[in-house]
Amino acid sequence: MPLFRVNPRAVLILWTATSCNLAAQTAAPRGQPANTIAATQSRDPIQLDGRLDEPAWTGANVVAELTQQSPRPGERSPYRTTVRVVLAGDKLYFGFDCTDPDPHRIAIHTMQRDGNFQGDDTVAVVLDTYGDRRTGYYFQINAAGARTDGLISSTDTPSLDWDGIWDARTARTANGWSAEIVIPANTLNFTQDLAAWGVNFERSIARDRTVLRWASPTLDSVLYDLSRAGDLTGVTGLRQGRGVEVSPSIVGRTLNDFPSQNRFWQGQPSADITWRITPQLASVFTFNTDFAETEVDSRQLNLTRFPLFFPEKRSFFLEGANQFRFGLGLDQGAALVGSGTQFIPFFSRRVGLLEGEQIPINAGVKLNGRAGRWNIGLLDVQTRDKYAASLGSVVPGTNLFAGRVSYDVTPKLRLGTLLTNGNPDGVHRNTLAGFDGVWRTSEFLGNKNFRVGGWTAFSAGDVPKGNRTGWGFRADYPNDLWACFTSINQFGEALDPALGFLPRPGTRRFDASCDFKPRPSKTGPFRWVRQEFMEHSYSRVTNYRGETESWRFFWAPINVSLESGDHLEFNFVPSYEFLPAPFEIAQGVTLPVGAYRFDRFRAELQTSRHRPWEFGTTTWFGTFYDGRLLQQNNYLRFTDRKGRWQVGFTTDQNFGALKEGKFVQRLLQTNVAYAFNPNLVWTSFLQYDTESQNVGNNMRLRWTIKPGNDLFIVWNRGWKRLILSRDDLSVVPDKDLIGVKLRWTFRK
Repeated sequence: MPLFRVNPRAVLILWTATSCNLAAQTAAPRGQPANTIAATQSRDPIQLDGRLDEPAWTGANVVAELTQQSPRPGERSPYRTTVRVVLAGDKLYFGFDCTDPDPHRIAIHTMQRDGNFQGDDTVAVVLDTYGDRRTGYYFQINAAGARTDGLISSTDTPSLDWDGIWDARTARTANGWSAEIVIPANTLNFTQDLAAWGVNFERSIARDRTVLRWASPTLDSVLYDLSRAGDLTGVTGLRQGRGVEVSPSIVGRTLNDFPSQNRFWQGQPSADITWRITPQLASVFTFNTDFAETEVDSRQLNLTRFPLFFPEKRSFFLEGANQFRFGLGLDQGAALVGSGTQFIPFFSRRVGLLEGEQIPINAGVKLNGRAGRWNIGLLDVQTRDKYAASLGSVVPGTNLFAGRVSYDVTPKLRLGTLLTNGNPDGVHRNTLAGFDGVWRTSEFLGNKNFRVGGWTAFSAGDVPKGNRTGWGFRADYPNDLWACFTSINQFGEALDPALGFLPRPGTRRFDASCDFKPRPSKTGPFRWVRQEFMEHSYSRVTNYRGETESWRFFWAPINVSLESGDHLEFNFVPSYEFLPAPFEIAQGVTLPVGAYRFDRFRAELQTSRHRPWEFGTTTWFGTFYDGRLLQQNNYLRFTDRKGRWQVGFTTDQNFGALKEGKFVQRLLQTNVAYAFNPNLVWTSFLQYDTESQNVGNNMRLRWTIKPGNDLFIVWNRGWKRLILSRDDLSVVPDKDLIGVKLRWTFRK
């Protein structure tokens, strides 16, 4: 079998991308925002230590002060914050000076890369490097210098799984803290010689949840809305060098299979090579791709008839993932009826994974970026033969392709198409094509957000008989006081995205939601409430014959976020489910065909994340199908004041009592992390669930020698519970894997 088969569609889209680049070299023009800052050119060196004491900072242009965005937009705050921007060579520096009247209360809860910063004091930068007001980059650090980053493709939360090569440092000062962020030009895709990039800055103070922002400090705006960003000028001279990046890595691992008493040793090299065809457009070639450093999935309990969604975590597939986003709101939702994720036409976890088995990748090529007003994403991968123990057969190597091209007709309107080809099983043929359009504005009724989107898709190849098409529409009004949307999506019974995710084919789903979210007066009797969320959502799913399979109404008469940061909520959720076939909801408990009407209630309490100790509890109770169900989720977390130690314990438990039988399901998880510094972190993630009767521990040490150069040491250990008797708790070793991966990046 050849190492890599060229897919003609890949050649076609690569040619198209090059042609578009030659034909359209200019991006959609930006309007003139109220906020503009020029990056100051400097030849003076900057030592990255978090202190703004070099001459380069002294002579830099400065944002005089960020403005309070929340909770009281425009009002003065004691947290004076200034920002400076310096361009030194081909590196972009951002300097933050953060005043705090009570510095010892600065909150830090983590030093991990991509850790949870919700309870931390942070600063953030967003960049629109294409000038399209839609897509861009997100960079955030906390007061300890821990970093997180992401790709922005919409005003929703960015994809935080992307890891770019950049660095940051922080330092404590007499009146607060300061930070330095450096972003090399060859970390970014951008439109060369663009007069201005979009930029915005934000600071969050955790203890009173104050947010300060530079551009558009209003309650209706979010930082990721690049249409509301300011302008960063002075970046026209930024260059990426030759645009070549080589990241070789070597992996060694040993696997012990205790039941068979077999031990396997393996060592293999791999490499990723990036070539930036233009500053906007990057191609990545991968060979013998390895994912030894990837974190394990967090297990979930499932009481539905539909597959669970697990996010992509492999770094190769995360670069440029925002280019493949399709439609409006298809990958999110209220999760009211079976699944919050309704349809993802291309889901990269289908590549290199099949029924939980890792399928080795010989080689692949990826193209992502922009050419003028064209947005381009392409992925072509060749897998190789692999015996899958869970399937009891050999999975043949195959070629898997996904391509996404969209065009910005105006700054508000984007039209696109998506194509996938191939089936992960290596046997059956499958092709899916889709078209979508999204119109969005932040100027509706003056300054409100409003979005409208539509899509259609169809399958071909070895797919079932029936309707192979799908379509949908959504209108969305996401604002601070009122947040409402309505959508309708239909998925044919033969719509089969072999490289996508579709949990409920053969259905039509209608959703409507409207939330009223007032903020009580600070001089009234409810001044201890930051915001009330009066939520009302309805979902209904019918099958292709028009018969109702599910409906659910979600009502939150009590849902308050307190000034202290604590959260209280109570919900009422009447529901209906029709089972067209017997459904084994738990081992030995099977529900018969029929219609079921039941009522669920939820009570929730969560303490503020800014404190060293965090506690949360969620309890669902009430009727369930033809019986009753109690669901409990509890967590307890502790972080020391410096953010070095993190310890967390989480439990998920289901106690069901149905006519067909009783069942108990448990999921127990423990997280422990110790950070020597933000670049050297040890973590342990221990999980046990009663469905698999398996204990698994993922232990990982990540040492970032410098950004782009990493050493990973991973130990995965599994134990199986014997269950010799009802009360027997003994476990025996099942599998043991130790892996070491060294990755080095060379840029030219």
